[in-house]
Amino acid sequence: MPLNSSSPYNQLQNNFLAAGSTSMPLAGTVYWLIVAVASVYLPPHSVAMIVLIGSGMILPAGFLIDKLRGLDKHKADMTGNPLLPMFLKGTAVVALLWPLVIVAAQAAKEPNLIVLGGAVLMALVWIPYGSAADDPVGMQHAVGRTLASYGAYLFAPAPYTATAISVVVVLSYAYTVLRMKRPGGD
Repeated sequence: MPLNSSSPYNQLQNNFLAAGSTSMPLAGTVYWLIVAVASVYLPPHSVAMIVLIGSGMILPAGFLIDKLRGLDKHKADMTGNPLLPMFLKGTAVVALLWPLVIVAAQAAKEPNLIVLGGAVLMALVWIPYGSAADDPVGMQHAVGRTLASYGAYLFAPAPYTATAISVVVVLSYAYTVLRMKRPGGD
């Protein structure tokens, strides 16, 4: 049964959306552009390290972009919203799966698995985001980015595998930024 716009759950989703912005996907876009450029000039092991270390920088970079854009004032409104812990638990799942990607890449001696793993794992964050914000673009981003990243890994020529995966992620972010719900037209 669909919720009406005045239901408590819908109000929580509106609150979650009002505290959000496009800063996180913008930070992700910049990060993956850096990975794409690095993958053209650096060896695969170095690119894998950039993905491993840099992936933890997207969240703080998003907060910094919010602050620079003057959009951080709504963050305090989220403290009592139960959708925030749900979203953060979904994010924790991603962190818990990183060791699996690292072990697989080491066992296969294939550093591009780190790039693929990063692209897929970080896409999964969009599923709880979509639920919390009542935005279908979350699931669209996660599924589209994941399938296209697998395709890039499997079909891009060997010296350009990491570049192809990175371009897929950047294009996924572009789609998402254009389509995601915005509070008050952000």
